[in-house]
Amino acid sequence: MSFIDHLEELRWHLIRSLIAVMALSIAAFVSVDFVFNTVIFGPAKPDFWTFRMLCNVGELINSTAICIDDIPLKIQSRKMTGQFTMHITSSFVIGIIVAFPYIFWEFWRFISPGLHLNEKKVSRGAVFFVTLLFSIGVMFGYYIMSPLAVNFLSNYQVSDIVMNEFDITSYVSTLITLVLGSGFLFQLPIVVYFLSKIGIVTPELMRSYRKHAIVVILVLGAMLTPPDPLSQILIAFPLFGLYEMSILISRRVNKKRLKDLAKSQIEKRP
Repeated sequence: MSFIDHLEELRWHLIRSLIAVMALSIAAFVSVDFVFNTVIFGPAKPDFWTFRMLCNVGELINSTAICIDDIPLKIQSRKMTGQFTMHITSSFVIGIIVAFPYIFWEFWRFISPGLHLNEKKVSRGAVFFVTLLFSIGVMFGYYIMSPLAVNFLSNYQVSDIVMNEFDITSYVSTLITLVLGSGFLFQLPIVVYFLSKIGIVTPELMRSYRKHAIVVILVLGAMLTPPDPLSQILIAFPLFGLYEMSILISRRVNKKRLKDLAKSQIEKRP
């Protein structure tokens, strides 16, 4: 295929992905009551799943300290177009999240024909694992980070004379940042897997730069989460775990790569 033909092929993959996002966004836009009262404002309600689980744990350990039964959250719309803009924005983001498996599948359909046979073998299951990690990250951001961050920020006060009354734009933007940021950050094992396959990353390299990785993780957590220490700590812990998991993945991949390389060199000998 010529360069123009590749561009044409890419254009149709992008068009199909955009159609999927727009269709799901329209469905979310129409379901405004469910989207806002159940999904978006869910983490701000005391009966949210996370808070109920905390109360259940508190009952088991005979402690009511971790049971959250009131969240003093007040949300306002200070701009004429505030609610309408957030309605469109949230619908579009929901469309992207739900359509993400299809979007990545279209992207993979575009690049997979250009891979060699051995590259196709090592990348088998890429769509499944990318989707799985993205889904886990989104659920972690929604069910763990979002409710705890909302509770922390709504109760935090520097003075009694300052009232916490948040704009709807700020609330929805914070929720989107937490959920999408977690979804993309959870792709770390996939990135390490492919970098290890081509020999750029090794387990020894990752171990030697572990301290540097901790700093990078904290910086990424600060960039992709609201500017509060709780959110940064909450995203940092699973990323540390993913980094250690990535070391194990890199060790296994690198071991197999070196074994295949040695085997190919033996076969080339006369």
